[in-house]
Amino acid sequence: MERFGEKLRMEREQRKVTLDTICSMTKVSVRHLELLEAGRLTELPGGVFRKGIVRSYIKAVGLEETPWLERFESTLREMGAVSTSDHDWVEFAENVRRNRGATQSVGHSKWIGVAAMVTALVVLGWGVWKIVLHSGLLQ
Repeated sequence: MERFGEKLRMEREQRKVTLDTICSMTKVSVRHLELLEAGRLTELPGGVFRKGIVRSYIKAVGLEETPWLERFESTLREMGAVSTSDHDWVEFAENVRRNRGATQSVGHSKWIGVAAMVTALVVLGWGVWKIVLHSGLLQ
């Protein structure tokens, strides 16, 4: 059975993508990419960083994300490289990623707040102008 890193390397080579290309696209160091392809996953930064490196690599090569991430998780479990805290962080990061779409409605509230503030400033400016005009302070 081929290992995860070897499969990634073979897919990358088939698509004629260099490690330098992936590095420039993802800002992941070539050293980390080499560790990934060598299957030395425990030497990569842990938790969400490790998964982020894998996800970036997968996207840069043009692979389908879900099955490759499942293979990655399976490989980590086989290696015994997933601790409970790693799993908790990965789960947290996945929840954040899934819920980012829900925060887009907050953007509309932001613009309503901006409009209310501009309206308040216009009303305040008009009030000051009226007071100054009627009190004769400009004379």
